[in-house]
This record gives sequence, structure tokens and C-alpha cells, in this order.
Amino acid sequence: MRVNVKGGNMCRQEIDEYIEYGRKKYTGRQISGVDIIIDGEFVDLKFYFSDTDFQRSYRSADYLVNDMNKINDAKQSEFKDKEKHKV
Repeated sequence: MRVNVKGGNMCRQEIDEYIEYGRKKYTGRQISGVDIIIDGEFVDLKFYFSDTDFQRSYRSADYLVNDMNKINDAKQSEFKDKEKHKV
């Protein structure tokens, strides 16, 4: 995994904690790299992914999500009741 720390220095343990944060936040995705930008007391994170497989998207209202857990219970039950198209 490629890790870039910009704007200062950071110990390996803190870098590993940010990587673990990304793995928990983006479950099911393969992280190929991360930019950690230090801005005073704040840190900006930019994750890069190496997903090569097709990921299913779900349309909820007028936006797309790649994980059903990101939408509310009413929309989840609506998806369960929908007729699915054959692929």
C-alpha cells in the first residue's frame, strides 16, 4: 500500500491507525493507497482504491449507494419488494 504523509511527520502507529480507520469505513473495498495531509492540528485523508470487480449500485431516491446499509429501513424494505431484472 502506498502511503504519503504531507505537511509534517507522523509515527508509524498513527499511520496504521488511519489505515485501519479507512478499512473500517470502506468495508468491501481494496485500499491501494492513502494520502495523509497534516494541516496544523487537523488531518485530511484521501484514500485510493484498486477495485477491479463490478460493484452493485442501488438507487435510492435520486442518488446511488454501493451498500444497502447506507440507506434507511423503509428504503431497504422497498428494495426487497421490487421485482429484479434478469442480468
